[in-house]
Amino acid sequence: MIEVKDVIKHYRIGKTIVEALRGVSLTIHQGEMVALAGVSGSGKSTLLHLIGGMDRPTHGEIWVDGEKITAYTPRELTRYRGKKIGFVFQNFHLIPALNVYENVVVPLKLKGERYERKDILALLERVGLHHHLLHRPDELSGGQKQRVAIARALASRPSYVLADEPTANLDRKTGMEILALLQELNKELGTTIILASHDQGVLSSFGRVMYLQDGLLV
Repeated sequence: MIEVKDVIKHYRIGKTIVEALRGVSLTIHQGEMVALAGVSGSGKSTLLHLIGGMDRPTHGEIWVDGEKITAYTPRELTRYRGKKIGFVFQNFHLIPALNVYENVVVPLKLKGERYERKDILALLERVGLHHHLLHRPDELSGGQKQRVAIARALASRPSYVLADEPTANLDRKTGMEILALLQELNKELGTTIILASHDQGVLSSFGRVMYLQDGLLV
């Protein structure tokens, strides 16, 4: 379970203080699939980054599975991200020189985690890429690239997948296919998925949508 308690996040840009989040509190239960909605600049990406341990709040607490991650050291945050969090980004962030299989396993290798080839192949089959193992990113469509990113996020079997605008760079049909895949994985694996989006077509597919506006949960 994720508990966000009165979280405030300020950024300094030159002499200007930007109030990205202005006191957000929420609870997300294990196994949920939740959408964070709002226009660009509303604070949804900032909130994802804080939950994912990629940044720290200016004020407030974040608890994940009974652990106060806002009290973690940098080393503990790195361990937390590696163990519990899978990220899916808008721009895929694949390594151009590596093929599909290599892109999925490279984070595991960097963390020194053991893995079975058969498990990775099963995961790639689950996301519909078992016929594209040796393809490099420039040989894939946008939807296929995002499927690689999803497989990479799931390879370490995280408890939580954080997806930041994962359909924004895709056409409508492909975006809906990616959303359907995430929903399927949520049901089959029980992975908690938190997705940030401003796309009403995407948001209409969610049972629970939390709206952010000017850094506040509305």
